[in-house]
Amino acid sequence: MAKLSALIIAGDEEKNIKDCLESVKWADEIIVVDSESKDKTVEIAKEFTDKVYIKKWEGFVPQRRMALDRASNEWILSIDADERVSEELKNEILQIINQNNIESGYFIPRRNYFLDKIITSCFWYPDYQLRLFKKEFASIEDRKVHEGFSVKGEVGHLKNDLIHFTHQTLISTFKKINEYSSLEAYERVNKKKIRPWDLVLHPIAAFLNHFISRKGYKDGVYGLMVSLVHMITNMMTYMKMWELQNVKNERQ
Repeated sequence: MAKLSALIIAGDEEKNIKDCLESVKWADEIIVVDSESKDKTVEIAKEFTDKVYIKKWEGFVPQRRMALDRASNEWILSIDADERVSEELKNEILQIINQNNIESGYFIPRRNYFLDKIITSCFWYPDYQLRLFKKEFASIEDRKVHEGFSVKGEVGHLKNDLIHFTHQTLISTFKKINEYSSLEAYERVNKKKIRPWDLVLHPIAAFLNHFISRKGYKDGVYGLMVSLVHMITNMMTYMKMWELQNVKNERQ
């Protein structure tokens, strides 16, 4: 029987981590890398695994790299604290890893929620993510945000969904927008010169792209809000890039 390690990075995730770990407790090994949580994340994680590691937050890539390095099994399943493995996905994974594979990894469709609704427009579904792979063929893309795994060799696609409660409240959404737009601004700041009109045209284009071209309107007011979130994220990213290029601020 092939063995699988489930990897999770977390930080102040006491509201999510229990359900996440419940969904992967069937794995042969669970690795949790915590970024010095101030809540009960570590305490809850230790109820499921003795392989809980504390690492000061240095970015997504270092946290994921530590988790990958600590894994001892051939197959890796990487998920986030706000994600859940459905029973159907669990069964499909167990079947896949215990057959002869020419594939080094598999993309998994992700079912994304905005508040209490599944979003099927705005390219939010199937939203394939490379999360199941053989450790020996895996590496991590070195980015500040939207980092991910890559594998050498053939890749396949699974059929069953990974459940993602990505935006559970608007308060957490706006916090996430602020954090991610800062990371993206720092990553892109030297790639192009930001002009004043970029602060207007790019956010408008982002909204129209998601609401019209990517058919956000099909999800009603939820699709409207998702499109607005993409617009606000784009606007904040360009504004922060402009600030980095033009404003001398010793507090940055």
